[in-house]
Amino acid sequence: MLTGLQIAVIGGDARQIEIIRKLIELDAKISLIGFEQLEHAFAGAVKEKIDEINLQEIDGIILPVAGTNLTGEVDTIFSNEKIQLTEELLKQTPPHCTIYSGITNDYLTSITKKADRKLVLLFERNDVAIYNSIPTVEGTIMMVIQHTDFTIHGSKTVVLGLGRVGMTVARIFSALGAKVAVGARKREHIARIEEMGLEPFYLKDIETVVKDADICINTIPHLVVTASVISKMPAHTLIIDLASKPGGTDFRYAEKRGIKALLAPSLPGIVAPKSAGQILANVLAELMKEDLQRRKENH
Repeated sequence: MLTGLQIAVIGGDARQIEIIRKLIELDAKISLIGFEQLEHAFAGAVKEKIDEINLQEIDGIILPVAGTNLTGEVDTIFSNEKIQLTEELLKQTPPHCTIYSGITNDYLTSITKKADRKLVLLFERNDVAIYNSIPTVEGTIMMVIQHTDFTIHGSKTVVLGLGRVGMTVARIFSALGAKVAVGARKREHIARIEEMGLEPFYLKDIETVVKDADICINTIPHLVVTASVISKMPAHTLIIDLASKPGGTDFRYAEKRGIKALLAPSLPGIVAPKSAGQILANVLAELMKEDLQRRKENH
């Protein structure tokens, strides 16, 4: 149980609903910031403004998956008001206060470091990323069906990267009957791709491999689908970029060539917010229980 814990949930999307629900179930007290337009009322959660809460009582702050933007603004779909997270604000919390986010950027890393507060990044955890790859792939399948006039079965599908998302994408598209080629840099990844019964290739050979690609799915968060690569693709190729913003595709050149290229980060929150929220809620609950236990032992 999380009895006695005071948690501030700041902004976010429908995934946060599942997180709030789970933490209330575990008896935590919740302050909801940026939820004025949320019609759902939770017993055990209070809607507040960021300047109204007593930060000295806050044991943890839960940010949306994206954290903040580069100026410290926190996105929320449940409020029109801008919410700003600052170093000064974090310094008002107790020293043990932990900040939970999906990912980080220079701004968020910098203010948590300066305020000397612990920052936990949920998407750097293998368990979260692997569970999240399931709704990501379902969303990818949905997008491919919407934006093509051919079946996935029998299509030449090129997957870039064999990380936690890439592996699930490659396996599921192969199970749907696609002819899957997977590009990687590391020799052990090439071996794993071959072991999976898929066609492996080194990323340096990408231009040759995409010459007959129907679908190209990128999971690598830096520029790999360059103008030169896109120039070798057939005109009907669909590019879906699952890497975090700004993706790994030259979208400007794709548009110039008339090739459809879609940036699709945060697919779990779009296609399956309930499942994606439950994944995060379960991990957050475990982390907070461990944290509470440690603090009790130290006292």
